[in-house]
Amino acid sequence: MVFPALALAFLPLLLTLIIRYRHFFLLFYRAVLVRMWKDISTGLSREERVYEYVLTHATPGDPESILIAFDTWCTKVEYISNIGPKKGKILDRLVVEQSPLTVLELGTHCGYSTVLMARSLPLGGRIYSVEMDQTNAAIAEKIIRLAGLDDDTVELIVSPSDEVIPRLRSDYGLERLDLVFMDHWKKSYLTDLQMLEGSGLLGKGSIILADNVLFPGAPKFLRYIRKCGLYEWKIHRATLEYSKGSGMGWLS
Repeated sequence: MVFPALALAFLPLLLTLIIRYRHFFLLFYRAVLVRMWKDISTGLSREERVYEYVLTHATPGDPESILIAFDTWCTKVEYISNIGPKKGKILDRLVVEQSPLTVLELGTHCGYSTVLMARSLPLGGRIYSVEMDQTNAAIAEKIIRLAGLDDDTVELIVSPSDEVIPRLRSDYGLERLDLVFMDHWKKSYLTDLQMLEGSGLLGKGSIILADNVLFPGAPKFLRYIRKCGLYEWKIHRATLEYSKGSGMGWLS
């Protein structure tokens, strides 16, 4: 009788933890458990599955159609960590308002945010998108080209960000970055930002946009931004991609 009594005593605490951290549980279920089951049952990776859906449901050469197909799949079929339409509006608005000619994207994944930004670039604008995972990069390349975006608009660089950033001047001829969008490993946010600072590619008017700084979180990056005195910064509150929950954060 002792064990049931103890279990009953801890039940309120358990319920409190589930409610408080429900977004973590939801993310674990959708991004890990469901993905593992689908990987096994289909023999395809999640990225390969979304590409097949986009390929059969989107209109080639139409970036908007590509994004709609992505959003439909993520909403109705299976979760994937694109920025999604809600946070995408923030990114799209910045690109439209600031008209950046040179964009560095750290973390291409499947190319969703790449396509979203590229469709709003000014004439002569170009995105340098960095993805370290070769399999994801191959799928992103297909998605980007399916959207009708050529090498003059999007250059996909398959390599770790900490290897690419020191070579942006020498290998890619860059003199300045107007917009940097970080959506890769959160633990790399701070070191990559400091490397960019050391490269001299950030100047007055350069914009840094970092995804998910509150959840899953990039505390060292946030602490640095707040205390270094080099930036005017703002947190954009947003929801978990393709979810009604809260707890995400963008910083620009």
